[in-house]
Amino acid sequence: MFQGVWKSYEENELTHSAAHHLMAVHELRSRHGYARVSDIAQHLKITKGSVSSAMKHLKERGYVREDHNKFLELTEKGARVVAEIEATRVAFQRFFTHALGMDGDDAEIDACKVEHLVSAETRSRLTHFLAFLYSDEPAALAFLEALRTHTLELGEPLPAEEVFAGAPPARVRDRA
Repeated sequence: MFQGVWKSYEENELTHSAAHHLMAVHELRSRHGYARVSDIAQHLKITKGSVSSAMKHLKERGYVREDHNKFLELTEKGARVVAEIEATRVAFQRFFTHALGMDGDDAEIDACKVEHLVSAETRSRLTHFLAFLYSDEPAALAFLEALRTHTLELGEPLPAEEVFAGAPPARVRDRA
């Protein structure tokens, strides 16, 4: 199974780099009202040539457009992708820091690594899970406290065979 799964990583809609180019266009336009190739290069600390090449590809795929003054803007498709990436990053950061007790900087880095790699279904399920987890539901509060206590007691990561030694309880397994 794993042999086929790793290839799906390459089938993502956007690369990590392309996603950051789109996010740079969004950030610069929000902050300054415009975004040019040189601004994006400076923002991402890369060469103008790299940005030009990336923008050409993003324009061809319908994520970005350029006006007659060479100002870049996101298309509706590009804006939708940026919104999804930002929502996913926030969801993962919150999960890593609040549920798993990770350091904020580490959580931010890890969230950035996965923000655009997960499917829409994973993103949706995670945000629904977090909405419940951070609710005032007694079961959610008890679960979160138990999770924090259990995580802090463990310290070192467990080998996969110890974590997944048994099947989930029937009531959980039957929902899947």
